[in-house]
Amino acid sequence: MSINRPYRKFKPQQDKIEKLEKSSPRFKRVYSEYELMSNELWDLENTDTSTIPDDFLEAIKLQTEYLEEEIDDWLLGAPQVD
Repeated sequence: MSINRPYRKFKPQQDKIEKLEKSSPRFKRVYSEYELMSNELWDLENTDTSTIPDDFLEAIKLQTEYLEEEIDDWLLGAPQVD
């Protein structure tokens, strides 16, 4: 079940995201992975994290940041290689 989170970094660019998802399978995959990772991170940060290793949380944060940077590049019109 997908829960709509109250905060989405890329919400203002939703029209451009939808166009990119239709025109680029790579962008669609990257954005889908970002949504999955950001939801997972939100869930982890809003539950009891005492049983979750710090390095695991840091890895999730790092991967989410990497995906955000790639999406930012797409949205700013930087050339991408499919």
